[in-house]
Amino acid sequence: MTATNTLPCLLITGAAGALAQQVITRLRDKYRLVVCDSRREVSMPEDIPSYRLDFNKRRFEDLFKEYHFDGIIHLGRIGSNENSREGRYNANVIGSQRLLDLARKYQVKQTLVLSTYFVYGAHPLNPAYLTESAPLKAAGITMDLVDSVELENLSTIYLWKYPELNITILRPCNIVGPGVNNTFSQLLMQERTPILMGYSPMMQFIHLEDMANAIVVAFEKNHAGIYNVAPDDCVPYQVALSLCGCKKLPIPSIPENMPQILAKISKRELLPPHLLDYFKYAATIDGSLFSKTFGFKPRYSLQEIFDHYRHLKS
Repeated sequence: MTATNTLPCLLITGAAGALAQQVITRLRDKYRLVVCDSRREVSMPEDIPSYRLDFNKRRFEDLFKEYHFDGIIHLGRIGSNENSREGRYNANVIGSQRLLDLARKYQVKQTLVLSTYFVYGAHPLNPAYLTESAPLKAAGITMDLVDSVELENLSTIYLWKYPELNITILRPCNIVGPGVNNTFSQLLMQERTPILMGYSPMMQFIHLEDMANAIVVAFEKNHAGIYNVAPDDCVPYQVALSLCGCKKLPIPSIPENMPQILAKISKRELLPPHLLDYFKYAATIDGSLFSKTFGFKPRYSLQEIFDHYRHLKS
């Protein structure tokens, strides 16, 4: 048996994404990696098997039989801008439940699940910093975040009911940086970026590389539980846009459906309808538990993050 074959074997989902690619780079010399993505093909070096697979198909279980995974890093949550509600629910909730059931069936020793701070919901009565014990209100605000909240609830049930899975759930703030294609990264890249008139909520941003480091340290130190991941500092949304070199495009916030009306008229989605409250009210999170538990501190400052987006416009 070669030294490579004696390494622990990990399954990484969502492998086509920029964050997963960073995680794969950091782990490939320490583990035997198998990667998959339900959205598109993943181009990998020959020594890393890659698959395009729906978690709900029979072929997905074949991976567990073939590779005998020691751990899973589940980064395959589909964002609200990537699929229909039904498609997201099937992938994020039903698919993730199947993944966790297979982890139990094949005695996987450790599982990390990537969630999002969006599950807390943006609300005018939110405290300055939300801790991990705060209620998850997002599903009551918009149907487009129901699958994210249910994925969280499902993972939490398995965390407490099946401690042998050693589940770690991470709720990061806005992940941005080179290669990231989520809503906030797209907004920071724009020359003219919409704002809701009268609002500039505090926001948090973490660099793609720092988030990849957070995932790796959380997996390797293996302290099961639920953790927010965010830097200590935050910044008003409109200040962040200025630092990124964006020109502001004011949108009336009254009446409440005005952004949607203007989007229809202009035939351009100015702000994602399901995230409108996040452009009105703060949903900042307290990352101190993760920092203390795992000894984690982001390397990239907000200025360095925003400089990247400013340079894109020069």
